[in-house]
Amino acid sequence: MNQQPETILAAQDVRLCYRRRSGFLKWFEHTALASISFELKRGEILGILGRNGCGKSTLLRLLAGLIEPTSGKIICDMQTRRALLTLGLGFRPDLSGRDNALLSAMLQGATKGKALETLQGIHEFSELGAFYDQPVKTYSAGMRARLGFATAIKTEVDVLLIDEVLSVGDVNFKKKPKRRCWRGSPVSRQWCLFLIVSNR
Repeated sequence: MNQQPETILAAQDVRLCYRRRSGFLKWFEHTALASISFELKRGEILGILGRNGCGKSTLLRLLAGLIEPTSGKIICDMQTRRALLTLGLGFRPDLSGRDNALLSAMLQGATKGKALETLQGIHEFSELGAFYDQPVKTYSAGMRARLGFATAIKTEVDVLLIDEVLSVGDVNFKKKPKRRCWRGSPVSRQWCLFLIVSNR
């Protein structure tokens, strides 16, 4: 009997509204997301298309657990490890790529020992060479994308949330993540991959 893949991440009638005072007895209110519901099973890949400002990145932050919805709920088991890859988020610019990879692995649930074991694999997959031991503030956007993707791959997160980060960097490296994300790969069968493609 075939076992159905487990639901690993779900949204139930999620709404996110920003409200702030704009004057005496006046409020500015903006609804960023409304009535969002879906469920993703292990091994599934979901992409979103939308114009700039329609809430794609906001939805990813909700799914990553970085912000809370105004109403509705995000359902994700506490043991599920999620990683959000987005430009400009998550790395300390004063630390080296190696140190940032170590911190990222530990924040994603790895013990320090396990995180240390992954560092060589992250170095090799990222193809950063000597820059791996240089401060991230010296990195290009493409190099930060390489480091983030390599860290997520080698720490074996359950849910990989990608927000336009694969739109930067050189063509040869872009092929590497795409091969790892493709449905037939051993990695993608374990993951739920939530891939954001912007306004294209």
